[in-house]
Amino acid sequence: MVDDVVVIQPGDERAQKIARAMASQTANAVIQAFGGGPLTSSEIARLMKIPITTASYHIDNLLDAGLIEVAETRWSEKGREVKVYALANQVLIIAPPVSDLRSVLQKYATLFGILIFASLSLLTFLPLVLSGLQGMPTGPGDSSVDPKFAGGNGEEFSTLRSVAFETAGAPPVHDLVMGFFFGACAVLFALLVYEVYYWWRTSPRAKKEQEG
Repeated sequence: MVDDVVVIQPGDERAQKIARAMASQTANAVIQAFGGGPLTSSEIARLMKIPITTASYHIDNLLDAGLIEVAETRWSEKGREVKVYALANQVLIIAPPVSDLRSVLQKYATLFGILIFASLSLLTFLPLVLSGLQGMPTGPGDSSVDPKFAGGNGEEFSTLRSVAFETAGAPPVHDLVMGFFFGACAVLFALLVYEVYYWWRTSPRAKKEQEG
């Protein structure tokens, strides 16, 4: 099970350390070697057939970047402390830079303006559409019916007219548009609250409070 989830942003200190630690093929080979389990620096050097100084250099970089950690310590036959390293049990997520609060508010102000425009457009054009449905012909007796559609008992036209009457009996256009407007406002408000909360959680001040 993953112990921690770490969110890093391109250009921050942690991302730069990871980039430096993984800058060579040797570093990549070292971290792949830890996939088999915990190892000491001497075991890495022996396994990869590289000098102990090279192994220690890459291990220190990976340790500083937080990609590996000290799993345990052992004592050699000569009485020296030997560190055993292992991969850090974590998930790294690379996220885009966090925007400031002002840009977040500006984005939602723009979306709110678009919502108002869409609602006004519906309020203008929806009555025209409904009135057009109500004016549809009902059958052969209607003088506005195209002759090629006339004939029979007019069931097709009666069906269309019944649909138009059902539409006319629906809630007023004003209520439909207001329902759309307030529903969309609720969605935008929920998204705004989430983004503001995420901005606060990832802000430097919040990080300092968590570390303190």
